[in-house]
Amino acid sequence: MKLFTYSFLLALLFNCQNNAQKSINALNGKSKIEQDLMKAKPTMVPLDNGKARAYFASGCFWCVEAIYESLIGVEEVINGYSGGHTLNPTYEASNTGRTGHAEAVEVIYDPNLIDFATLVDVYFGSQNSIQVNGQGPDIGSQYRSIIFYQNDKQKQTIISKKETLSKQLKKRLAAEIMPFQKFWMGEDYHQNYERLHPESSYIQRISIPRLNKFKRKFPQLLKDTH
Repeated sequence: MKLFTYSFLLALLFNCQNNAQKSINALNGKSKIEQDLMKAKPTMVPLDNGKARAYFASGCFWCVEAIYESLIGVEEVINGYSGGHTLNPTYEASNTGRTGHAEAVEVIYDPNLIDFATLVDVYFGSQNSIQVNGQGPDIGSQYRSIIFYQNDKQKQTIISKKETLSKQLKKRLAAEIMPFQKFWMGEDYHQNYERLHPESSYIQRISIPRLNKFKRKFPQLLKDTH
């Protein structure tokens, strides 16, 4: 009986240590500042004239802006930076990878026409979900995938969809799940970039093909452009 009790206690101790190690592994490779950001209390952005705001990072913000602006219910998309630890990040500074920020978008949408869960579906459905620290040719922590949540309901929605897709693909997804803290608007010349610069070689080679691939997958969500 004593031997059984001793074995049981050892097994219980090993399980607790294993679970603790999993939590440590989840933050593996992250600095103390990054770990604190992951554990911070999220900031809730209130509705403004009935419009809500959501925040995503998924590679080059020129590409992501065009994708979300094509959606029914999305009023505007703004390019900028989020997820880092420095104040007033710039394009040049974030591109060094030392600010912690990723290129991100602020999606301003009508929750009566499109909900947050659908925006998350669009997020996962418009990128290479398993590419770490980048999308396509854009490589670096500033191009990493992040979904920002503003409350527990959004967090649980993201976790559920991420786990479901991971099981379907049988692969680990790259997207980080972070509490939203602050969005820094990007420089003027980054706004509406694909629409204003259709002749750009990057837009022609990378952004437009990514947008068209998304449109073929989600035709029911697109605005009527006719």
